[in-house]
Amino acid sequence: MAGYTIAVFVGSLRKESINRKLARALERLAAGKARFDYVQISDLPLYDQDFDQDYPAQGKRLKQQVRSADAVLFVTPEYNRSVPGVLKNAIDIGSRPYGDSAFSGKPAAVIGASIGVIGTALAQQHLRNTLAYLDMQVLGQPEAFLHFKEGLIEADGTVTNEGTEKFLLDFVERFLSLVTLHGKPA
Repeated sequence: MAGYTIAVFVGSLRKESINRKLARALERLAAGKARFDYVQISDLPLYDQDFDQDYPAQGKRLKQQVRSADAVLFVTPEYNRSVPGVLKNAIDIGSRPYGDSAFSGKPAAVIGASIGVIGTALAQQHLRNTLAYLDMQVLGQPEAFLHFKEGLIEADGTVTNEGTEKFLLDFVERFLSLVTLHGKPA
């Protein structure tokens, strides 16, 4: 049984993204309880209010993926002490035009990894502010700002540090509990 469907936004487009590795680790830890549906954001045009009259196909696809999901997971790096532009653009496209947000009422979680010692704390705070405005039910605890070191997570999502794996498993379990509380039954 796959359980819930989670729409996953990875805020990094880089092929070897550490945040994509983190998302894969969470997917592996949620195996059997949730299916991760990765939302493609690399082909989105920059949001333009002119879209509101004739939405681009990529925007319609994104909104449909979010609407079809039981919850949304945001896995974000931190660029210049904030959210990457590509992720913010995806959120803008998914939440517009005003009154037609695909995100409204969805349970959500925010997590991120960085090679910096504060992880992605500031990006996550900025993202949480946006998600609150979008009326998403965001997991409050545990906050997860991973200081990523080479080899912490393998390409297949295997976490090599037992303490980190335990922490991430708790994050996944709490997120799925939030989805159960606010989402539709699995």
